Amino acid sequence: MKIESKIGKTASNDRQVYAFISNFHNFKDLLPEKRVTGWESSEDRCSFNVEPVGRTGLQIVEKKPYSLVKIASIPEFSSYQFSIWIQLKHVSEQDTRVKITIEPHVNKMLLPMIKVPLKKFADGLINKIETFEF
Repeated sequence: MKIESKIGKTASNDRQVYAFISNFHNFKDLLPEKRVTGWESSEDRCSFNVEPVGRTGLQIVEKKPYSLVKIASIPEFSSYQFSIWIQLKHVSEQDTRVKITIEPHVNKMLLPMIKVPLKKFADGLINKIETFEF
């Protein structure tokens, strides 16, 4: 099962948004400040604590300039495995559309419990991207 965010719109061009989201040194600014602690990052990997889940890690596994950044959880950091796609669509110089898709790799019994929180998380990231100045 894949969980898709709403489609967001940012007044930045696709190159600016891509440059930002394809580097984990920047990514912390998009996460909820009150729930994320212990942030460590390189350009392609990061790890952090998130309440109430605990320590998790992410790595960029695929990049397509100006259109896609695919992220996967790092097994040694994360007890739950998942993939995240951040897709960008250039509409005009100051109009980029953004969509986030999360695919949790968990037991099917857990899916009903995590679907709503993951949808809220994806939509929350979109809300942050829409108002962010790249």
